[in-house]
Amino acid sequence: MKKIRQNGFVLLLVIIAIAMVGAASYVLAGGTNTMLFQSDTVYLQACERNLRASGLAWAKQNIKNRNQGSFNKMIELDTANLGIRSSSLNVFISISQDKQAEVRINTSCSRASRTFKRNNRYIIEL
Repeated sequence: MKKIRQNGFVLLLVIIAIAMVGAASYVLAGGTNTMLFQSDTVYLQACERNLRASGLAWAKQNIKNRNQGSFNKMIELDTANLGIRSSSLNVFISISQDKQAEVRINTSCSRASRTFKRNNRYIIEL
């Protein structure tokens, strides 16, 4: 009897294996995009929190020193030393007659095509 070779079976297994690798790559790429989106969100939240804390510290220092030049006008602070690219920090301080200072802090930070903008209001007792 003559033995018949079945080379087509091995080729079929190779094609199935390539298709499975492609499907696994597609699923893993989707998971990676989700992780990237979530890590960008957490990074932007941390940057916004740092900007807000810096603005509040600056405002408290100016209120404590009674720096009249920074009251009742929007001041844009330099954020270059914070190391946050594409960010801005604006602080507005107003003093009322009832021994309270109102501080409004506007923050903005970007990463890739996403931008976080927040407006916060704080009351500081004098």
